[in-house]
Amino acid sequence: MKQTKKGVREIALDILESVEKNQSYSNLLLNNLIKKHQLSVVDSGLLTEISYGTIQRKMTLDYYLSPYIKQPKKTQSWVINLLRLSVYQMVYLDKVPDHAIIFEAVEISKKRGHKGTSSMVNGVLRNIQRNGVPSLDDIKDDMERLSIEVSHPIWLVKRWVEQFGYEKTKEMCEINLTAPLQTGRVNLKKISRSELISILTEEGYDVEASEVVPEAIVSYKGNLAHSESYKLGYLSIQDESSMLVAHALGANENDAVLDCCAAPGGKTTHIAEGLTTGQVYALDLHEHKVKLIKEQAERLKLRNNIKTMALDSRKVQEHFNKEGFDRVLIDAPCSGLGVMRRKPDVKYTKTKDDIMKLSSIQKQLLESAAPLVKQGGRLVYSTCTVDKEENEKVAAAFLESHPDFESDATLSTRMPESVQPFIEGHTLQVFPQYFSSDGFFIASFRKKVL
Repeated sequence: MKQTKKGVREIALDILESVEKNQSYSNLLLNNLIKKHQLSVVDSGLLTEISYGTIQRKMTLDYYLSPYIKQPKKTQSWVINLLRLSVYQMVYLDKVPDHAIIFEAVEISKKRGHKGTSSMVNGVLRNIQRNGVPSLDDIKDDMERLSIEVSHPIWLVKRWVEQFGYEKTKEMCEINLTAPLQTGRVNLKKISRSELISILTEEGYDVEASEVVPEAIVSYKGNLAHSESYKLGYLSIQDESSMLVAHALGANENDAVLDCCAAPGGKTTHIAEGLTTGQVYALDLHEHKVKLIKEQAERLKLRNNIKTMALDSRKVQEHFNKEGFDRVLIDAPCSGLGVMRRKPDVKYTKTKDDIMKLSSIQKQLLESAAPLVKQGGRLVYSTCTVDKEENEKVAAAFLESHPDFESDATLSTRMPESVQPFIEGHTLQVFPQYFSSDGFFIASFRKKVL
């Protein structure tokens, strides 16, 4: 095994520090550091577990540490993060003995700090080992206890309880603490799902057919992005909830499709896989993100069906003809509160104000794109959040202010059987606890024929 200069726990500490200080995305940072340090599969798994686990449970860990740190505000952030990741291992992991966790934490603190720091780290962790962590039952207020127990900010817990009720909120928060499985979308233009499963199984992957989406597979072992099948364009990495968007749009044959916020291109390529001579115009605000769409189109051999452009989609009317598209998709920028299993740091950075600002942008995007839909054509709006302000309220406001559109009652007929029970008229809200997939919202509108 290749030797690394830093141990797994010290790399995890780097991730925690960068996420906290630089607002780095934990998922991107993790992948970069695994490559940089050339970690083995086992070490990569441990790094993912302790860095994600510590971020996911940060508020609970702080509660556990609170009786043992006298002046947390005066303690350096890296020391707090080192204690968090050590307590995470002591409380939630069975395979590593406490004495090994404490030894490693003290060694890291000697390397990064001075004798007083390592003595403090040693003292705190040994006290926790002796006396245990405080009970959550000591928190009398129901909302505050739930907030600490599931490590979600109290404003968010209260907001969700108001929107969805206590039990549904608790279920959602609890599943947000678990690691998602990787899912892949089979490129049916090139290969059948059963053929791909056979090939991947021979390659050593543990995969099976998804029960949610007909063209999806679930991976229990191995990263599908490293497979030969991925390089050959037989599959794409995509969450099952995200795959439902192309079903909702229902583009086929020679349809002209506008995908307004397309990067990194998962939905664009999914739509294009269902076309023959049709075209998807894929837009994104940033040129470097448009490049990601082009790369996926090239890998999947879909370049003839996809055209890309760097453009603020609020200005689409300046570039495209009125009523020029059969289908328009607005997968809008959102708070991302449905994907906290993949991006656990999201819950600590988003605010109520962010949600209000985003809902305003979402309405502007719908307003701009609506005139481009042909009469009888379809407009689909989607987000990867669960908040009603960005979902139901935006969809309702659009219908109210656009009498030339109507709710699309045929949405259910295009969707996989597994999700049909959750569709209400022209909208679908997927909660992460439904299928262990991302939280997602989809609304479908039809432009009236006048």
